[in-house]
Amino acid sequence: MDITIFKYLTGFFVVSIAAFQIAKFFQKKIHFPLITGLILTGILAGSSFLGFIPETALPKLNFLNEIALAIIAFSAGAELHLEELRSRLNSIKWMTIAQLGVTFLASSIFVFFMSGYIPFMVKLDFNVRIAIAMLFGTIFVARSPSSAIAIINEMRARGPFVKTAMGVTVVIDVLVIILFAVTFAIVKTIISGEALNLSFLMILLLEIAISIIIGYIYGKILQVLLLTKLYFNIKAFLIVLIGYSIYVLKHWIGYQASLAGHHFELEALLIAIIASFYITNYTSYNHEFEEIINRISPLIYIIFFTLTGNSLSLQTLIKVVEIALILFCVRLLSLILGGFIGTWVAKDDIKYGKISWMPYITQAGVAIGLTTMVSETYPEWGHEFETIIIAIIVLNQIIGPPLFKWAIKYAGEAHKKQVYQVTGTQHKAIIFSLDSISLALARLLKQENWAVKIVTTQKEHNVQDIEILHVEEYNKQNISKLDLDNPDTIILLYPDDERNFEIAEWLYETIGSPNMITRLDSGSFAHKFKDIGVKVIEPTAAMVNLLDHLVRAPEATNILLGFDKDQDTVDVEIRNPDLLGLRIRDLHLPQDVIILSLKRRGNTVITHGYTQLRIGDILTFVGSKESLEQVRLRFEYS
Repeated sequence: MDITIFKYLTGFFVVSIAAFQIAKFFQKKIHFPLITGLILTGILAGSSFLGFIPETALPKLNFLNEIALAIIAFSAGAELHLEELRSRLNSIKWMTIAQLGVTFLASSIFVFFMSGYIPFMVKLDFNVRIAIAMLFGTIFVARSPSSAIAIINEMRARGPFVKTAMGVTVVIDVLVIILFAVTFAIVKTIISGEALNLSFLMILLLEIAISIIIGYIYGKILQVLLLTKLYFNIKAFLIVLIGYSIYVLKHWIGYQASLAGHHFELEALLIAIIASFYITNYTSYNHEFEEIINRISPLIYIIFFTLTGNSLSLQTLIKVVEIALILFCVRLLSLILGGFIGTWVAKDDIKYGKISWMPYITQAGVAIGLTTMVSETYPEWGHEFETIIIAIIVLNQIIGPPLFKWAIKYAGEAHKKQVYQVTGTQHKAIIFSLDSISLALARLLKQENWAVKIVTTQKEHNVQDIEILHVEEYNKQNISKLDLDNPDTIILLYPDDERNFEIAEWLYETIGSPNMITRLDSGSFAHKFKDIGVKVIEPTAAMVNLLDHLVRAPEATNILLGFDKDQDTVDVEIRNPDLLGLRIRDLHLPQDVIILSLKRRGNTVITHGYTQLRIGDILTFVGSKESLEQVRLRFEYS
């Protein structure tokens, strides 16, 4: 390796580490977007201010940009899960058409008429102004799936509005690559003075068609890599190399075509998106691929956004702030108009029309990637073009997330952890008997956001953190007067099997709780409890079975007993109609979640990848607590 490149790389990586720490600090202290912090730190470290990264280093570090762009495109394609968007396809289709069409046309027209006030466009020819206005309009269309996903996960949001927003965001980010390929080809032709004739159109269509075919081939290459038994980190490294090889192939084919006197250019981003889309929707390796992309993306983003900041001029940024603010408002108005049109044509609930534009403000990787390509191709005006776009993206990053969060709350699709709900209410448990075991159980359930009540005959107690219901005696008359509020689970711990059975039988007939549990002191009542579906725990047998499992399956037992604080198990009933008929292999579960069992109408079903889900199925999952919460929300939403 050239010693100069090595020095530049070393210096850049030091700056990137510092940029990440600075960006994280401001994100934590003032909720500043991480991407914006990386860009601004990159600007300060660049040649226009502190000079830590000289201007001469940027061309030599361009290969980092290409690696990052490939991974960003992989990430965009990996978010397009066709199976899970089917219930909102009509809304997604019309909102996508409206947002893409209105944003592109309105923004392009406005930028053209405003070109006399944009410094670098003032002296350009009429046709070139049209071309640059089209580039502005194209990049204004781009969205940020990664930002949208982060907000949805933070709000634990589920519902038709969120599903439509996510679908539109991902589809537009795919379509904008094709739109950019067409627009950029037209721009190059206009700027070079060539005619826009039939042969130009044929070459453009051929470039897109061949890019799609090569994307499919790259998808097959990724599939071969994923089926190998290589270590995770080795696969991740090879995926990065495969992404970079797309750009190497693009440059090589472009060079060979130029030697033959022709212009032919592959669309690298389109190739990467098609490859990722193929892996996600047509192979069984989608989970592993998404996990690898999710693991390497943060590092890639740090490098990419810091390098983008390094390439910008602080002086130019200050000079174009007013123009950027005006264009930001223009984009915002086009999004509002597109949102109303999309909602109206799709015949969605009118309340969504007021907020339908809010999910699409935020921009990030793809928009900056396209801007970088323009800047590299036309350095004489491209750097100022890039600076304006980056300033607009920074504004979008600051304004977009709060508005999207507000829209989710307005649509009623936010589910905060402290008030987790199922069909409008918390999980509820009633425990009969007040003793050390019942109190310990009640407090554990309360930590998991359950509403817990204890029923007892004791008049005096010093329990303050659990709601206590008092009865004079455990009988039907007294219990019927209590506010039990339709509990999900009833636990009977009174030290009298006969009394526990009387309570269970009465509750079985009046409330019909789906889950009743009792502690058994003698075996004479065991069959009676089982006849009415009560789960029986016999202390001695339970202890023996527990010890047996600790010996034979210690790790699994640790999870069940709560010894592994990061892992848990959960039963989830499927209520989401979008999952009806979906195969288990197509569920797109988090990488750290697995299915232990499936119960259907009280019977255990032997599952395989092609088992289709039904409403009312109960799936038992094991995984990290954070991932299980995401799974619960997604499956139980109805």
